[in-house]
Amino acid sequence: QVQLVESGGGLVQAGGSLRLSCAASESIFSFNVMGWYRQPPGKQRELVATITIGGVTNYDDSVKGRFTISRDNAKNTVYLQMNSLKAEDTAVYYCKAIRFRAYWGQGTQVTVSS
Repeated sequence: QVQLVESGGGLVQAGGSLRLSCAASESIFSFNVMGWYRQPPGKQRELVATITIGGVTNYDDSVKGRFTISRDNAKNTVYLQMNSLKAEDTAVYYCKAIRFRAYWGQGTQVTVSS
């Protein structure tokens, strides 16, 4: 059973930074794509950023230039560095991994105060 555990969320002021971590229970080399999604209050879950096994990244336009997704294969961990945070970034952030099917973490809350 694949487990993804997110951490690093919290309360931050607008303009601040946070780094989210997603630790996988097995080698992240086994996943074709890993990514971060978020669900703002009262809205649907949406893509934030993805990274492929080859290191190719993709970002939603709303976070380009502010967020960076990366992976540490030795630690089986994917990160999301979030800078210049805005109130509209407030959401529950979820880690996702794809290998024949999608696996999700439990989510971590990010709250940005304006």
